[in-house]
Amino acid sequence: MEGTFELGPDDGRLLVRTGRSGLGRRAGHDLTIEATRWTAAVEAREPRDASSVEVTVDVDALEVREGAGGVKPLTDQDRAEIKKNLRKVLDAQRYPRITFVSTAVGEDAVEGDLTIMGRVKPVRIGAVLDAGRLRGGFTVEQSRWGIKPYSAFFGALRLADEVEIEFDLRLPG
Repeated sequence: MEGTFELGPDDGRLLVRTGRSGLGRRAGHDLTIEATRWTAAVEAREPRDASSVEVTVDVDALEVREGAGGVKPLTDQDRAEIKKNLRKVLDAQRYPRITFVSTAVGEDAVEGDLTIMGRVKPVRIGAVLDAGRLRGGFTVEQSRWGIKPYSAFFGALRLADEVEIEFDLRLPG
């Protein structure tokens, strides 16, 4: 499938999944966070290595969708507090966007530069294009970008350093 595609939330989901660590991990939740404002510019070409991808995510539009585990279910107040903490941890006022720009596109992976909080690091994203759908994901170690994973209760409950990013998109046409 060749062409130029502009994608966004109407074309699929871009999710962040977090885990917990620390002595108090039973009290916290494994979160599913959805990017509700994002854009992707995809240049799909043959041969595939002539393709490119650029993605921009608005940090302010990261919304908590689910909280698994934990002693009690997530409340709306919990969601609002988590969003506030997320904006603070990612310094959304100074760095309002997270971006990815591909440097190489292969049959089952895309390599490129991921920019979080002004820091650029190379990543490899597993991706499969099948019947007009693009699915994939990768792991981000927050500390690699200088992000100190959120912690509470004097560090007894903290977010795991590794965060899973996954996507499932429909290509138009």
